[in-house]
Amino acid sequence: MSTTTTATTTTTTGTTGTTTGVASLLLAGSAATVAAAVATSAVAAAGQAVGVGTAVAGAPIPVSGFAVLTAIFSVLGLVIATALRRFARHPRTTWIRTTVVLTVLSFVPDVLADAGIATKALLILTHVVAAAIVIPAVARRLA
Repeated sequence: MSTTTTATTTTTTGTTGTTTGVASLLLAGSAATVAAAVATSAVAAAGQAVGVGTAVAGAPIPVSGFAVLTAIFSVLGLVIATALRRFARHPRTTWIRTTVVLTVLSFVPDVLADAGIATKALLILTHVVAAAIVIPAVARRLA
């Protein structure tokens, strides 16, 4: 006598599936936002520790300022991701393309800033670090 067991997969679609997908996206995006905020602050602190200033036009940017701005723009990115999830035909591809372009555009104020080359490089590095954390984390949650 033999027994055969088969796995049954149940797929549910509708409002609950959509809510779960959005919740998963927002949860992963929020975790990535926190990680990116901590990472950009750490990069700024490390830069200061090795003598790279964070002063732009003579006003120093506090390390906490890196975390705050990273969080603000990451949350804005989550709003964009949520909209793309709803309206884009290929939300993951559109998210990646959009955020890479926005990341590159975010370098423009840093390049034009009234600051030394090392400070400009540090500012750009913080953008890259944040993008490297947030973009893939959100992309994994977009279908």
